[in-house]
Amino acid sequence: MASKRSDAFSVNERLAALERDGLYRTLKNVRIGGPFATVDGKKALLLCSNDYLGLAEDGRVVRAAAKALKHVSQCSSRLIAGNDPSMMALEGLLAGHRGTEAALVYPTGYMANLGAVSALAGKNSTIFSDELNHASIIDACRLSGARVEVFRHNDIDHLEKLASRTKGSKMVITEGIFSMDGDSADLCRISEVAERHGMMTIVDDAHGDFIFGPKFAGVPALAGVDTDVHISSMSKGLGCFGGYVATSKGIRELLINTSRQFIYTSALPDHLCAAAVATVPIAKKGDLQKRLFANIAQFSGMLKDAGFTLGNSKSQIIPVIVGAERKAMDFSRELLANGVFAQAMRYPTVKKGSARLRVSLTALHGKAHIEAAAGVFAKAGRKTGVI
Repeated sequence: MASKRSDAFSVNERLAALERDGLYRTLKNVRIGGPFATVDGKKALLLCSNDYLGLAEDGRVVRAAAKALKHVSQCSSRLIAGNDPSMMALEGLLAGHRGTEAALVYPTGYMANLGAVSALAGKNSTIFSDELNHASIIDACRLSGARVEVFRHNDIDHLEKLASRTKGSKMVITEGIFSMDGDSADLCRISEVAERHGMMTIVDDAHGDFIFGPKFAGVPALAGVDTDVHISSMSKGLGCFGGYVATSKGIRELLINTSRQFIYTSALPDHLCAAAVATVPIAKKGDLQKRLFANIAQFSGMLKDAGFTLGNSKSQIIPVIVGAERKAMDFSRELLANGVFAQAMRYPTVKKGSARLRVSLTALHGKAHIEAAAGVFAKAGRKTGVI
């Protein structure tokens, strides 16, 4: 057994290495209010929230949650005493929203990925996973015990090659909108490959849900493809909390009976379910999405004109590519000093040497906010050598 002293020495060494490589992380004190946040006591324009439609503080949603607040939590798993009727109502809404037979709510989107993938795949399965998939998907694939084949980002020819030489049970998993690059999966061609090779398709559409597609049903709806399993988060476009899986009735029953992340954890509090039930019809009206995409066009254009490298994003996630980890941190600090809050993303969230600021716009931002932010970006970018 290692001594406490040697354990502490190992911890200190690892922390020092993170600091040396520009990868050390700290928690900031953040209070959000509309399009602004107070960060360590300083008010700044908020450009790193996933509340894309600005619904988290909507009075109608807050009142729905408050009205349902009879206790803090059910304090039980859903299979014991935690299956409040509000969950069933929410699942019906979410299934209708995604156009599936059924849906199943999880406490978070991360747990929805872990729970679905680890229940549907096993040691006799092969999972084909896009190389830029979110950490929750990577962890889900590892936890499943399946063989994992990683295909190059959106490289469908590479996926085809890997699938053609693999026998047995197969599934392919991808994000709909990629969380760090803001681009979308080529779901049309992925679906074609999946059909040819008898593969189940799983799409984590956390960043496309309620934003894209007919009736804002997400990236699969936008692409016009049938997906076996839709996984999403309710803390992004919907502005609430929790995660869900939308799928067939049979897969839902299998998850209820075999998904450890569903069985062995406390249920999502019922007042959060009530909030989501109230939010779904508001999010599906479409006026907030129009405002959001106007902001995206304005801000992206201004940053490109200033000389920033933005990648291939066509979504509300705008990666401002920097490269070096320390330079990205300097850029982020300079922005905050001038009243704009945008976080630097570094390894292992992105590849080493591809650090960036992940800007995420919302429908709460007005034209004046966008113009002011673009001006601060240009000033900070010149000062830190990003442009």
